[in-house]
Parts: sequence; structure tokens; C-alpha cells
Amino acid sequence: MTTRPNILFIVADDLGYADLGCYGGRDAGFGAVSPVLDGLAAKGLKLTQGYSNSPVCSPTRFALMTARYQYRLRGAAEEPINSKSRGSTTLGLPPEHPTLPSLLRASGYRTALMGKWHLGYPPAFGPLRSGYEEFFGPMSGGVDYFTHCSSGGQHDLYLGEEEKQQDGYLTDLITDHALDYVARMVPGAQAGTPFFLSLHYTAPHWPWETRDDEALAAEVKGNLFHLHGGSIETYRRMIHHMDEGIGRIMALLQAQGLERDTLVVFTSDNGGERFSDSWPLVGGKMDLTEGGIRVPWIAHWPAVIAPGRMSPQTCMTMDWSATMLDAAGVAAAPDYPLDGCSLMPLLRDPSVLHEPALFWRMNHRGQRAMRQGDWKYLRVDGNDYLFNLAQDERERANRAPVEPARLQAMRAAWEAWNASMPPIPDDATVSLGYSVKDMPQR
Repeated sequence: MTTRPNILFIVADDLGYADLGCYGGRDAGFGAVSPVLDGLAAKGLKLTQGYSNSPVCSPTRFALMTARYQYRLRGAAEEPINSKSRGSTTLGLPPEHPTLPSLLRASGYRTALMGKWHLGYPPAFGPLRSGYEEFFGPMSGGVDYFTHCSSGGQHDLYLGEEEKQQDGYLTDLITDHALDYVARMVPGAQAGTPFFLSLHYTAPHWPWETRDDEALAAEVKGNLFHLHGGSIETYRRMIHHMDEGIGRIMALLQAQGLERDTLVVFTSDNGGERFSDSWPLVGGKMDLTEGGIRVPWIAHWPAVIAPGRMSPQTCMTMDWSATMLDAAGVAAAPDYPLDGCSLMPLLRDPSVLHEPALFWRMNHRGQRAMRQGDWKYLRVDGNDYLFNLAQDERERANRAPVEPARLQAMRAAWEAWNASMPPIPDDATVSLGYSVKDMPQR
């Protein structure tokens, strides 16, 4: 039997499907954008049909934490949770709900989150109340990389539940704290006590700041959406800074003899934003078209995953959370059955495929989607579409008029699934940072 693995769950923020070299991304002016992640994919498993649970930040993170459809929890109806929810006792991850870290911790794992939380504010909510022993990072959705202030101008960098004033570029600070944590966990891991580290970078989320752009902090403090700035070059450097940090952590695991028995999973919380590359997909963050929900999925675990594997298995965020519990030999809480399905059989043998039905819904634009096999049912602004993604990943050839029976069957399946979920509350909010007044519609 394989030793219970250490688990490193790396989540980028607003990373596009094709931003990484291993997903077709182009080199930047300084060379490869993501050599470390490309290497992990080459030495492990790369999925080409993997999804996030939502096309926007905090709803996906609810699913990540619970291994269940996020729609089951009130806070996940916010698209996304915004700073106005500070002080709310309802808009967050309820501490009594079992989570991936709480279940692992109860089974003997050490647990930590280094990076973005975005699941409600203390005192009602927080990482330390939902299974993590340690936390460093911002509580909200987006902060400046140098001042560490949120969109509301409030300082938002914490160590545990205490504010942490620390100079530095946030991507590097998250890496530094992760390195310190892993170094402290090494003796225990070598002696048989595994650790679970959530490494949730804010990169490459706006504002568009590289390590060299501290002067921009004063310029964007009034509007972190940074609508007047940014560039593809800046965006790619932000990804590269994150990739370098991941490389430092992988080097430490290797030096301490822990790489073989550590499951590393990398993804993004949703599809890309303004400067991202999602080719050949259409759409991005806030959209249920493929560019908003199909994201990179890389898994590296030398003890189990043979190198150079690739799979077209469809899956979503909550499946990987279920996989991590399975890898650790941890069962779900009886009163909170998982919606996610373990992918452990796939990790052992990428030829093992199944075709689950995957479902999404969004308050924004009344969107809904279902994927099963090659087919996708989509509704946007009251219009129903049917696409064969094996033939048309760009979702340009609407098959609904010529295959009405298939459309009807998939629509009925979505309706049945939706009836099994709580309805979207009337007071749920949609927070858009910009519109067609700021830039042309994609």
C-alpha cells in the first residue's frame, strides 16, 4: 500500500486555459513563462478536459473546500463574495461544515493555507475555523501586491487571524511562508506524519503588478481592477513569478526526500481574465462558455503517477478534493456526502475513463451548463445552445436546431439536477468590476 502522501494543492487565480507553456501558451520575451509547471506536467499527468466548479473565485473555493457542489451553501451564491460582506454571519464557509482540511486534520494530517481564502471574514468565518492549523494571506478576493490592501482600501494580510504587516511582493511572500511551513513539516513527514498545504496564489489576478512595479501601488489604490493599465508582458511575468516560487518549493521537497510521496495538484479557480490566453476556447471569467470554466489540471506524484501521461477525462474542482481524501484514506462525513468523485483510478491508469455529468449555474446572465461526454448544453441570456466539444471547442456551431431531442434530454437532466439544489436566493449579488463601457465585449 502506498504511504499516505503529503498533499500540496496549488491554485492560481484567474489563470487562462492556455497561459502555461504545456497547454499551448507562447514563450514571452524573457523565455518560457512556466518552465516549472511544464516540467511537473511532463513528469506527471496533464488533463485536457478539466474544469473549475465556477467561472468566478469564491464559489469555486467553496467546492474546493467541501468536495460538494457549492450551490448547497448560501455564501457561494455570491458571484463573488465582496468586501461588503465583512461582518456578515451568513456569507462565508460555515465552520461546522466538514472540509478537506478538517477531515484530513482529524485523520492525523498537519494542515495549512498559504495564500488566498475568500470564504468570509472573521469572526464568523476563517481558515483557522475550517480545518487549517496555520494561515498566511489575504481574506478577501483581491489585494494590491505591495500594500496588501483590498479594493476597499483596508489592509488585508493576516498571519492566523492577526493582521500581519510585512513588506514585499505578495506572490513571493506566499512562497516564502509556504517554504517555511514545508521546512518545519519535514521532520514529521519523514517520520510518518503527512502534511496538507493549500498554496493559493493571488497571481495572476489584478492589479497588474510584477516584482518591479511597486510604484504602481499608489496609482491603483483607488481602483484595484486597474482598468487603465496592464499588458500581456506584465501578465506573463506575474505567472512566471508564481512558477519560480513553485520551483523553490519543489526543490525543497526533492532535497528532503519527500517529492516521491507528495501529491502535487495544480489548477486555477476559474478561467482567464483580460490578458489571459484561452485558445481555442471562447469566453473567460464569469462565463460558462469553455474559456470561463475549463482550466489547467496537473497532477504530480512519482510514487503513483507514471511520467508523461495525458488524459481527456472530464472532471471539476470538487473531484480533486475527493481524490485527495481518497489518497489519504479518509472518508466523507456521513451527513455531508461528497458530490465530487475520486480520480485515484485515473492517477494509477490514465486509460481508465468515465463520463460523469457535470453541472453549472450562474445568477449572472441566467447562465446554465451541462457537460457529458462530448456534448455540452448551455444557456446564456435566455438562449439555449448545444455543442459537440470534440468537434467544436470554440462553441461556434450550435447543434440545437438539428438535434432537438438531444437538447431536450440534456435540458431535462439539467432541470432535474437544479431541482436537487437550493434555489439561488433573491438577495444574492453579482459583482462586476467592469463592463463594455471599459472595454469591448470579448
